[in-house]
Amino acid sequence: MPPKTHIEGFYDTCTQREWERLDRHRTEFALTLKALDETLPPAPADVLDIGGGPGRYAIELSRRGYSVTLLDLAQANLEMAAAKAAEAGVSLYAALHANALDLNAFTDGSFDAVLLMGPLYHLISLEDRIRCVQEAKRVLKPGGLLFAAFINRYGVFADAAAKYPNDVFERRELWEGIWRDGVNPPPHDSFTDAYFIMPTEVLPLMEGQGFSTLDLLGLEGIVSGHEDAVNALQGEAWEYWVKLNYAYAHDTALHAYSQHLLFVGEKPNLLPHSPRCGSGAQSSRHEKHEMHEKLNSKKQTNL
Repeated sequence: MPPKTHIEGFYDTCTQREWERLDRHRTEFALTLKALDETLPPAPADVLDIGGGPGRYAIELSRRGYSVTLLDLAQANLEMAAAKAAEAGVSLYAALHANALDLNAFTDGSFDAVLLMGPLYHLISLEDRIRCVQEAKRVLKPGGLLFAAFINRYGVFADAAAKYPNDVFERRELWEGIWRDGVNPPPHDSFTDAYFIMPTEVLPLMEGQGFSTLDLLGLEGIVSGHEDAVNALQGEAWEYWVKLNYAYAHDTALHAYSQHLLFVGEKPNLLPHSPRCGSGAQSSRHEKHEMHEKLNSKKQTNL
């Protein structure tokens, strides 16, 4: 078996922390779920969650009745996803060890929606990011939806200014390289291989692969840098801030301020009179089972 990548090793050793990350960053989680709820076709559409970690979004969508296939590079993430799904009383359609750059086990047009909630900020080269988006597009049905998350370079520096500004000064050569190239290089203190995108790069990347842009959201938006106070709210106060932040998340003026960006796009529908994805055009369970068996047999190890 090939040696683990830095990324796989990182996530294999911090699975619990990754599960809890979206508890610490409730705004990011809430706004992403709101975008999914408003845009996805009705359940039980078929959803592929690529690089979905320990399954926070996969489990939430399974609660809503979707048929979710979870793929991840880290085996420990998949094991936690299975355990957490059982605790929640839901079943994932499958949870598979897989490679975001090679989805050849899946036939073209297999899914109504694809989630890329992590791979695109761990792929350093533009060529790999393009390949990842192309693979996601290939396995989508015509008219299918893509949800893709990015870590924003401006947001990384805003976060550093709020939490550890002296580190930026003490290691300014490293940070100046991150600003210049967007790459978080090894050795790593608290993260792993990463590419921090400029907001202006997102649409050219996605539209360049043929997606139509439906939305681009700044997930922290107006609470960026003030998340702890807002995330501590409960009840109606919390719901109000989710509603408020979601309303402003679409404003391009706030995109550079957010740590995370969410792209929502649609694959062109080449069948003008066909029903929208999720309305009866799903692949058969037998075909999907064969795809999953093939994927398992390949033992892919790189995200």
